[in-house]
Amino acid sequence: MEFGVNFFPVVDPERKTASTYYDESLRLVERAEELGYEHVQIVEHYGSPYGGYSPDPATFLAAAAARTSRIRIGTGAVIAAFTHPVKLAATLSMLDNLSHGRLDVGFGRAFLPDEFEVFGVDMEESRARFDDGVNGCIALWTEENTVFDGAVHRFGPFTGYPRPYQQPHPPVFVASASSPQSCAAAGEAGHHLQVVPSVTSREGLQEMIEGYRRARAAAGHAGPGRIQVKYTCYLSEDRELALSDARTQEHNYVSRMAEAVASWAETRSSQYPGYEAFVEKARAYDFDRALEGRKVLAGTPEDVRGQLADIRDWYGSDICVSLQFNPGHLPYERAERAMELFALEVAPGFRGAPAPRAAEEAAPLAAV
Repeated sequence: MEFGVNFFPVVDPERKTASTYYDESLRLVERAEELGYEHVQIVEHYGSPYGGYSPDPATFLAAAAARTSRIRIGTGAVIAAFTHPVKLAATLSMLDNLSHGRLDVGFGRAFLPDEFEVFGVDMEESRARFDDGVNGCIALWTEENTVFDGAVHRFGPFTGYPRPYQQPHPPVFVASASSPQSCAAAGEAGHHLQVVPSVTSREGLQEMIEGYRRARAAAGHAGPGRIQVKYTCYLSEDRELALSDARTQEHNYVSRMAEAVASWAETRSSQYPGYEAFVEKARAYDFDRALEGRKVLAGTPEDVRGQLADIRDWYGSDICVSLQFNPGHLPYERAERAMELFALEVAPGFRGAPAPRAAEEAAPLAAV
């Protein structure tokens, strides 16, 4: 198994300023590299405490790249529907060069009606805009004098600059919240996969992952593909402190998500069948059930090792677990300590190697 770090700011501006959140998160990025994590990544959202501190993943990741030299940086994910492919391809290619080829690009479709409304984008064009974004970026990264004739975007001949550092282009991931069809399509296309267990059942996520693997193999692509599964993680030598933090911060996350998805109560789209259930799922959230169902990791290192063993058994030992250590308003010191405890006392048991003796001696978690 591989392990990385993800950032999803669910932050009340009255409780923590944007500059403080960025400062703390970038300190964690540096610590993640020292401890040997495989990647850091960040989301894209707009206009609310639910992710609104991250409207532009490339800006944060450029700062992360400047502070590090080895760890991979990733979008988790950029929303293709809200940016023209020419601009998106150029921005990401620039970031790939700034990081000297450490970029992984996750593309997402977006799912919040309010975000589509503010950008003036019809939700019924969601899939077409997503496909145009992915296919347009790949064409611009790999071709000269590109002529693109997509469902929404048409341009060319046009040659994109700068060219990507990685050839033929940065690894492409597809983010999926709950759609087995999207996962299968990603596998068939030869892309990699990002999934979030918090919004689907264990059986549903197993179906999504296995469907991806089958489609990728049936299409004849080399290798199994990279699968990132994202969790929040609350870790301490003191179990009661870890569980108290987890309960508080997870309720903050769910309450902010409930506000962000509230418009689904009056919204229906053929592109998002069943998404109106997000409103009720948020209302019915129960932390103890979420912990028991391994939708969140929390407790002592021994507790989390047991939780991670279940995740490995359910989804496979070839997945990459991407962990958020500083959700909501958790104090920086506790987030950093959780990151250290996971690297030193949890991860080694899942990669067959001793824990690193010190930060400067830490080997990449993905390299052993």
